Amino acid sequence: MGTPDSNILVPIAFLLWFPLVVAMYKMFEKRLVPVIAYVAGWMFLPVANYDIFLLKNTKTTVTGLAILAAAWIFDRERLKSFKYTMADLPMILWCVAPFFSSLFNGLGPYDGLSQTLYQTIRWGLPYYIGRVCFTDNEVLKSLALTIFIGAIIYIPFCLFELKMSPQLHRLTYGFHQHDFLQTLRDNGGYRPMVYMDHGLMTSMWMMLASLLGSWMFFTRSLPEKILRVPSVYLLLALVATTIMMQSVAAICYYFIALAVLFLTSKMKKTFLVAILLILPHLYVLARTGGSWDGRNFSDWVAEKFSPTRAQSVQFRFDNETVLIDKAKQGTFFGWAGYGRSRVFNDDGKDLTVTDGLWIIAYGVNGSYGLAVLMISIQLPVLLFMRRVKPGTWMTPEMAAPAAMAVFLGFTMIDNLLNAMINPIYMLFSGGLTGMVMNANPVLTAVRQFSREATGAAVPEGTRFIAGSKVAVTRFI
Repeated sequence: MGTPDSNILVPIAFLLWFPLVVAMYKMFEKRLVPVIAYVAGWMFLPVANYDIFLLKNTKTTVTGLAILAAAWIFDRERLKSFKYTMADLPMILWCVAPFFSSLFNGLGPYDGLSQTLYQTIRWGLPYYIGRVCFTDNEVLKSLALTIFIGAIIYIPFCLFELKMSPQLHRLTYGFHQHDFLQTLRDNGGYRPMVYMDHGLMTSMWMMLASLLGSWMFFTRSLPEKILRVPSVYLLLALVATTIMMQSVAAICYYFIALAVLFLTSKMKKTFLVAILLILPHLYVLARTGGSWDGRNFSDWVAEKFSPTRAQSVQFRFDNETVLIDKAKQGTFFGWAGYGRSRVFNDDGKDLTVTDGLWIIAYGVNGSYGLAVLMISIQLPVLLFMRRVKPGTWMTPEMAAPAAMAVFLGFTMIDNLLNAMINPIYMLFSGGLTGMVMNANPVLTAVRQFSREATGAAVPEGTRFIAGSKVAVTRFI
């Protein structure tokens, strides 16, 4: 099996991404380029860590820095328009968490600054781009549509890997991006990865697109046709593919999220979303306090699904217990990096596996890091709940932002047992924060909906997407 260092296509793909983003600025509207570039980069760039220009380049790094550099050339005024608010503080505190961890563990300020730079590029940069470029509901709707179309493009790739096994990343870039054994299923099938880090991440991506598409279809904000094909057929194909991928968690999230959106809109109360936000905190308190070992949950999984999945879940719980004990021995700012938060035997063998994002944050960055991580992910949802009345979540203008907010509610839940970090989620966070901190887009959206309800014309489509009252062009 090859490695990133042995395949020339990896650095070529990374180096070509910036000129491709520059070309996008010459082809599309400025506001659409970050949308298209982020989604396309996340979907198709290689899963690799490649040193170029003294940076540890991953697809997250390359995508974010390329968009930032191109935006500085073509849309500089938008970047300069950013105004800091207190709502941005949790993300800033999370980005600088590694600095305090390094400093309080004797690793020095240089190591702290290095780790902070990486954390900022991984988390802060997509948040910042979302905060600057996705600050109104129309751009968030464009992002939702782009994710939906991107997942439609992924359907044949997923079907291929369901049948032939995950091979596309190897065939394109020369190596498997993850342990192939983890793609095997109990029933003899495979878990598609396509060009993402893990099969679970790909399943969550397809689930996210299904959720956005379904809610936009239900609220009549999904275009009637996309590339001449009725959207309802594309949506059905997408949902069917998501279910065929057999990720129980992703499928459950999809149906529960739709129910939360529908009931919240109908009841005009946000308590269901509040429950989603509270659950991760209850989990962390129960696990760190030692009052719950997860055994009853894994027994339920064994009974309802399969013993193999139950064993996998309990394995994570057992590792968490060991890692929690080690984290409690560290400082308020954790153990810092280099595996210091893990547990080794006398021979130096690593005895633990870190799966959940929360336990990684708790071990590496301590109670401080875990707290600011959870707040930075959940605060945009709280702001959205406070500023946008749930009765408008079913309007065409607020449908996409509402679905993104509910999805972010599930993000921290999913990251209790997984560490599937996706920069698109941080675009949601930054975009929702920017939208609700600026009253005008929200008020405009509601007024726009009122006008449409009285018979005003709906927004026009684009040359690729047909609106409900727009004639199909030769491009569609």
